[in-house]
Amino acid sequence: MKLPLLTLLALSLATPLLAQTAQPPATPSTPAAYTPPPLPPADPPYFRVHYEPSTQPGELTFGANYTIWIPPGVKTLRGIVVHQHGCGEGACKAGQSAAFDLHWQELARQHECALLGPSYEQPEKANCGLWCDPRNGSDKTFLRSLTDLATLTHHPELATVPWALWGHSGGAAWVGTMLLLHPDRCAAVWMRSGTPRIVNRDDPAMPPLEFTPQALAVPAMCNLGTKEGVTVKEGRFTGGWTNVEEFFTGFRAKGGLIGVSVDPLTSHECGNQRYLAIPWFDACLTARLPAKSSDPLKPMPTGDAWLARLLGDTAQPATQFTGDAKTAVWLPNESIAKDWVAYVKDTAIPDTTPPPAPTDVRITANGELTWNAAADLKGGLAGFIVERDGQELARLPEKPATPFGRQNFQKNNYSDTPTQPMAVMQYTDTAAKPGEKHTYRIISLNTVGLRSQVSAPATP
Repeated sequence: MKLPLLTLLALSLATPLLAQTAQPPATPSTPAAYTPPPLPPADPPYFRVHYEPSTQPGELTFGANYTIWIPPGVKTLRGIVVHQHGCGEGACKAGQSAAFDLHWQELARQHECALLGPSYEQPEKANCGLWCDPRNGSDKTFLRSLTDLATLTHHPELATVPWALWGHSGGAAWVGTMLLLHPDRCAAVWMRSGTPRIVNRDDPAMPPLEFTPQALAVPAMCNLGTKEGVTVKEGRFTGGWTNVEEFFTGFRAKGGLIGVSVDPLTSHECGNQRYLAIPWFDACLTARLPAKSSDPLKPMPTGDAWLARLLGDTAQPATQFTGDAKTAVWLPNESIAKDWVAYVKDTAIPDTTPPPAPTDVRITANGELTWNAAADLKGGLAGFIVERDGQELARLPEKPATPFGRQNFQKNNYSDTPTQPMAVMQYTDTAAKPGEKHTYRIISLNTVGLRSQVSAPATP
């Protein structure tokens, strides 16, 4: 047996491949060889732990990296936002950049939470169930990572604070299972393109999962593309709706606080789901996180809930809903209900809040500009305008190329993580003549085109 190693690694990421659909859980077996790519540096405020694969029964058969971002200046963390990738070698590599996502970082920062991106070293044809069912060892390794990261980051509360879990494909099965195994630790759970299997048909020795009263009290969302079996019935991922409908129906029938949001534009790729997921998590974390990290999660309020018919496109306050509440989509409040209505129509969720202005704008004598910027919580971050002497000089990125969903500064990939190499906030004014003095300012743009205030000026 190889013992788990706690170490800081250096970092860079190969281009992510398309995620695979989740595979059923299976009994452990020897995984195929895996050669991990180099990882980008996890220097503070980023930290990383790495664990070697194990050959022992009940332990994780794949190597795993856990990269965490700690919001600068936060003394005591109140929770952890977990962004879990899906199945397949490409999805695992895509997960290596999850903790570097500026939009998810803003959600975490506003709630004094860390942002954690696990990345499993699953070879392309290995069985995904060996990690996406947490009972095959990834639960134990995940919990160990939190203990080790608590030591590494000098935030001992990391080992005990609650989680906001987001997962895609096999990652959705993982976060949904973690909800059923650890409901007391889960503030909210979002399942994109996947759900757990209550009965493991491939491993009769694995006990069935249960919808306990504690799990039913955790707000959850099933999210999938319409081409995953909702309106498109043929193709690789069209079995997705059958699994989602079964899980949602069973959970909701028992009074669970669960919704379904169907992306009308996509199949298995993540598309624009973050523009609903992040406000949804914001509402849930606002309601549930305790003021002190040592206190238990607060109950999710239900008095302001809205309901919608399954696969419908309108929502009403729960007190006015005339259908069967136990088959209806559950939404936490009016604001999220309105976003949900826009999302299931065309994913064009409106936003009226501009992003914050960039900070720390600096320029060197040779005309190289650098700055920092936070994303708009609702509208994300699409890019920047560079001004010289009050006139627009450039727009970044110069060649927009986000392959999935809205134009995004970090070019979200299939798995909804930043594409590698990650975009950097810098620009060089090659047109400036030697000896000239200019004043530079930066403006942020969110993904619906709203502009921030101009930054403070910078002069060489």
